[in-house]
Amino acid sequence: MKTRVLVADDHSVVLEGLRNIIEAAGCETVGTAEDGRELVRLVTELKPDLVVLDISMPVLNGVEAARQIRMFDSAVKLLFLSMHSDPVYVREAFRAGANGYLLKRTAVSELRNAITAIMEGRVYVSPQVTNKNVDELLAAPAAGSFGSDLTARQRQVLQLVAEGKTAKEIAATLNISTKTVEFHKTSIMD
Repeated sequence: MKTRVLVADDHSVVLEGLRNIIEAAGCETVGTAEDGRELVRLVTELKPDLVVLDISMPVLNGVEAARQIRMFDSAVKLLFLSMHSDPVYVREAFRAGANGYLLKRTAVSELRNAITAIMEGRVYVSPQVTNKNVDELLAAPAAGSFGSDLTARQRQVLQLVAEGKTAKEIAATLNISTKTVEFHKTSIMD
């Protein structure tokens, strides 16, 4: 039986490319989503075996979408495919329930290897993610406490950073000062 895959990214070209790669690898693409809220809805409807998702998506970022998915589905495998190599993003992805994390600059063969590994029950982390951080990245808190070390405001700041917003734009959106934004960004990194 083919692995049923749901793909989420806010770029149509990336979605189409991933669909082609996934189907060439012998999997079935059961659906696509362009934002995190749509992804959560489709996971409940389509019941995929694997979700390949980006972190930076509108409406609801990938990390928050993963947290919501994990609240009702602990079996679906989650593979993040992101441009973000910063350890804070990788750590939060795993704390939200990720089974794997790849950088978008990865080779197609690595994506296939990651899918195979994850579907066999292993964790897969892109080799480009620095080895010194792997132990920290995989040391997620106990189930039910994902992301408990970040405050609600820090998560909001992280969401907006993931969307590519500047400190000034984040400050305006959240009605806080740019100094407060920088403080939250520093706290997230600690």
